[in-house]
Amino acid sequence: MMYGFLVCRASQKATRNWLSSFNLSRSVHSLPFATVDAEGISGSQPAKVHNLVQGKWIGSSTWNTIVDPLNGEPFIKIAEVDETGTQPFVESLSKCPKHGLHNPFKSPERYLLYGDITAKAAHMLAVPKVSDFFTRLIQRVAPKSYQQALGEVQVTQKFLENFSGDQVRFLARSFAVPGNHLGQQSHGFRWPYGPVAIITPFNFPLEIPLLQLMGALYMGNKPILKVDSKVCIVMEQMIRLLHHCGMPLSDVDFINSDGKTMNKLLLEANPQMTLFTGSSKVAEKLAVDLKGRIKLEDAGFDWKILGPDVNEVDYIAWVCDQDAYACSGQKCSAQSILFMHENWSATSLISKMKDLAERRKLEDLTIGPVLTLTTEAMLDHMNKLLQIPGSKLLFGGKPLENHSIPSIYGALKPTAIYVPLEEILRAKNYELVTREIFGPFQVITEYKKDQLPMVLDALERMHAHLTAAVVSNDVLFLQEVIGKTVNGTTYAGLRARTTGAPQNHWFGPAGDPRGAGIGTPEAIKLVWSCHREVIYDFGPLPKLWEIPPST
Repeated sequence: MMYGFLVCRASQKATRNWLSSFNLSRSVHSLPFATVDAEGISGSQPAKVHNLVQGKWIGSSTWNTIVDPLNGEPFIKIAEVDETGTQPFVESLSKCPKHGLHNPFKSPERYLLYGDITAKAAHMLAVPKVSDFFTRLIQRVAPKSYQQALGEVQVTQKFLENFSGDQVRFLARSFAVPGNHLGQQSHGFRWPYGPVAIITPFNFPLEIPLLQLMGALYMGNKPILKVDSKVCIVMEQMIRLLHHCGMPLSDVDFINSDGKTMNKLLLEANPQMTLFTGSSKVAEKLAVDLKGRIKLEDAGFDWKILGPDVNEVDYIAWVCDQDAYACSGQKCSAQSILFMHENWSATSLISKMKDLAERRKLEDLTIGPVLTLTTEAMLDHMNKLLQIPGSKLLFGGKPLENHSIPSIYGALKPTAIYVPLEEILRAKNYELVTREIFGPFQVITEYKKDQLPMVLDALERMHAHLTAAVVSNDVLFLQEVIGKTVNGTTYAGLRARTTGAPQNHWFGPAGDPRGAGIGTPEAIKLVWSCHREVIYDFGPLPKLWEIPPST
């Protein structure tokens, strides 16, 4: 008892010392982990992003320049690894055995270590100047409103709170089943993969990579992390925060490279599992290259159905606006198509959605640059849709005005196109209408009481099944739609939405055995561990046992 008391006191003292060193910081620029000033980054004071391999931060002979998405000014320099520089990363992954850095039989104290690291990181991210630092940094590289960027930081912080302390080892909880005779028991364990890779996109520079990274580490894996170069500075700073909270320097490798180089590294390093979040085209290529050792959270052409019961028009219009246009529509969960029951056509829903869309402005980043499509590409798609018989522009459809967004990015007003349901279902139109536009763009259509089967047919033909919303309190309607659809994260009821997933429920696609989840114990165990069965059989042998006949 005295020993446990002394250990507890020593741990408390170490935590107090760590907190006091952190609290000595007097400004954002003096945060103990930070190497950049989020608001001070500029062409005259560019930030630098390094790589981390085998426990050391390193530069590169090649520095790639990232331009400010709001004004085109070169403001971040990335130490980019080319195809000749991958060997240190390959060697680092190869040093991790398939049984991982820890598992239930090896170094179990590391479960406690990560519970402690996570608790400290959660505390730091809850400190206003730290949360503001990451919020501003996200805004600099993936422009979105302060509230949207802060929401990303807050979800991340809550996730860390959720997995503090003993929660990490609870992820590795095993089970036992009685055997056939005395001394025999079967035990099921969650086992790490060992060397793994994580590839994440630009749109959530902190939340997606950190949640997947921590899940990989909790289960005992050694990850290499690659984040889209446009936003990788956010996770570089977060990894430095984790080091400050006690994470061993060699537990994570962090690489900046182009896609071709990363593909080469994966083929050479041969990680036991790769988590990819991003476009379907790249996802399918990686699935072949990596021989299926992959989990995917790829594109989502996400739908919303408004049921026959009309209620709270103002609220529904606001949620539709948020789902389609928050973060300029650059969410994998964004509302891509809205199926509206004819009862809603008699309301002011569309005009209210138009008014809400038109109040978005670049000044507060409630609308902003689109980082994967040009303005011309989005307008070209719009014009193709408008060639479909019966289609029409409901609102938007014009470039943003009075801005300095560089031409390599898109700048479009929130846009909605109406396309008749019958035309959507035509083979010649379907692929065009259901093409995901990762920007402030949605398709709206209407269905009559007897046309719900046509809507369900449209949903059945879709390839991606990430998020969905069924906006209705009609229980029988909900049962029919939910029972005949697939989407992995489906919201149902009057307040249903497609976006804004918090940290307290599963987020991920369904209908694909490669589908990955994020945010929950179930997601972490599914993505970052596999099942291992250990059958104990100690005996004793039955008395008078003899060798039986051959069988």
